[in-house]
Amino acid sequence: MTSGGTVVPDGGVTGPRSPMARIGALYSGYWRLAGDLAGIAVGASPVSPAAGDWRFQDRAWTEHPYYRRLGQAYAASCAVADETLDDLARSGRATPAARFLLTILESAAAPTNTLLGNPAAVKRAYETGGLSLLRGMKNFAGDVLHNRGMPSTVDRSVYQVGRDFAITPGAVVDRDPCAEVIQYAPGTEQVQARPVLIVPPPIGRYYFLDLRPGRSMVEYAVSRGLQTFMLSWRNPTREQADWTLDTYAGRVLTAIDAVREVTGAPDIDVIGFCAGGILLTLALNHLAAVGQAPVHSASYAVTLLDWGQEVPIKAFSASRLLALARWNSARAGVITARDMGSAFTWMRPDDLVWKSWVNNYLMGDKPPAFDILAWNADGTNLPAALHAQFLDIFEHNPLAVPGRLTCLGTPVDLGTITLPTYVTGGVTDHLTPWTSCYRTTQLLSGPSTFVLSNAGHIQSLVNPPGNPKAVFYTGAEPGPDPQAWLAGAQQHTGTWWTHWADWILAQSAGTKAAPPQLGSAAHPALDDAPGCYVRDLVPATAER
Repeated sequence: MTSGGTVVPDGGVTGPRSPMARIGALYSGYWRLAGDLAGIAVGASPVSPAAGDWRFQDRAWTEHPYYRRLGQAYAASCAVADETLDDLARSGRATPAARFLLTILESAAAPTNTLLGNPAAVKRAYETGGLSLLRGMKNFAGDVLHNRGMPSTVDRSVYQVGRDFAITPGAVVDRDPCAEVIQYAPGTEQVQARPVLIVPPPIGRYYFLDLRPGRSMVEYAVSRGLQTFMLSWRNPTREQADWTLDTYAGRVLTAIDAVREVTGAPDIDVIGFCAGGILLTLALNHLAAVGQAPVHSASYAVTLLDWGQEVPIKAFSASRLLALARWNSARAGVITARDMGSAFTWMRPDDLVWKSWVNNYLMGDKPPAFDILAWNADGTNLPAALHAQFLDIFEHNPLAVPGRLTCLGTPVDLGTITLPTYVTGGVTDHLTPWTSCYRTTQLLSGPSTFVLSNAGHIQSLVNPPGNPKAVFYTGAEPGPDPQAWLAGAQQHTGTWWTHWADWILAQSAGTKAAPPQLGSAAHPALDDAPGCYVRDLVPATAER
C-alpha cells in the first residue's frame, strides 16, 4: 500500500504523511538538538548564527566563550524548530499561521533582546556609567505613552511633508471628497504628448513615490519628459465608512478624464502601485465592458491580482481572524493605519520590532531619522466598507475568477483587459511575492512585459538610478511558468525605473512643447503640490 510515501516489507508506510514518520522526525530533531547542545557545551560544535545576521555582529559572539555558546545554542534551537515545522508542512499539518507564529517566537527568543544577552548593550552601559540604560528607560516610557508600547522605528520630527518630502513642483488640478489629482511641472522643454497617471495604494500616503530629491520617481519621470500626474487619496474617517471599491475605482476613472482634459490627450498611460493596481484594474475592467479606450497602457508595481497562491500574509487568513478584523473596522468606521501597520510589522519582527527594541531601550539611542521609515510611520486609514471588500478579495480570491466580483455595475473579467501591460515584482518581497505578481501577466490578455527587481516590497519601488546595488531582470514574453521565465532572463545593473520609462517612450504618441502653466480652464490650479489631502487638510470646497 502507498499513501504519499514508500512501501516497506511489513506493509507499513514511511514518508512525510505517515504519523509514525512524523513522530520519528520529531524525536530525531530533539536528539539532534541534544547532541548539538552537548557539542556546544564542550566547545566542539561548528554551529553558528548566520553570517549576515545583524544581531550577532559584535566580536564577543565569536571570541567570548559564554556568548559564543549562547549564540550557537540559539542558532541550533531555531534550526531544529524550523526543520520540524518544515516536516509538518510537508505532511499538511502546518499552516502559514504556524510559520508566522514560529517566526515571532524565534525572533522574541533571541538573546540579543535582553541586556545580559547582548554584549554590545553591556559594553554601552559600562562605557556610559549606566546613562544608556536611563535613556533607554526614558525611550521606553515615551513609547508606552505615545506608541502603544511598541518601539519607535524612526524619529518623525526630523521630516515634514512639503518641506523635506513631496517637494517636486506641481499643482492640484482636480479635487473631490475622495482624492486630489496633482499635475507636476514639466522637467524638459519638450514633453510626451501622452501623459502618465500614477495610482498609489489607498493604504499609506503617495509620497513614497516623491520621497526626496534624488529618491523620487516623480522627479525622475518628469526628467524623462513624461507629463506626470498623481492621485492623492484622502485619509478617511468614520464619516467615509461607506466608501467602497466603487468609490475608489470610480475616482480612478474621473482622474483619467481630468488628465485627458488638462493635456488634451485622447488616451493616457497609467501605473498602479500595490493595492492601487487593484483599483486600477477594476477601472480598466469597466472601461473594457463599456467599450471605451481612454487608456493606452497599464503598468503594475508589486500588485497582486491572484490571491490563490501561498503568500506570507496568508498567516492572517484564518476565518475567525478575518471576521474579527471586519467587526473591528465596522465598529470604528475605519481600520486605522496603526492597526494595519501592526500586522505588517510582525511579519518582519527582527527588523521592524526587535532592532528598534535593542536600539531604543538596550543601547539608549534615539530612533534613527530615515526617510522611508518616516513615510511608513505616516499611515492612513481604510474605510470599513473598503476594508471588508479587500478582506473578501484576500480570503476568496474573486478577481481571478470571471464573474465572481462586480464593480461599478460591471462583472469583473480580467481577460477582457487587452492593453499592453508592464508588470514588476521584487525578489525579496515578503508581502507580494514576485511569482504571485507574475500571475498578472497571465490573467490579463494584452501583450505583457515582466521585470524583476532584486529588492523587497518598498525597496523595489523607491529604487532611483545610481544605486550601485540595484539589479533587475528582463526576459522574453511571460509564459505560464515564472521560474522558466527567470531561467531565461537577463540581469541588468540599475533600476527598473529606467526600463519602465524606456518602455513608455517606445510607445510614444509624439512630443510637444511643455505647457507654460499647469491646469486648464476646466481644471485650474487649486493649490501647490503636495496638496491638502496628504497633510490631512480638507478644504471646505472638497465636501461639496
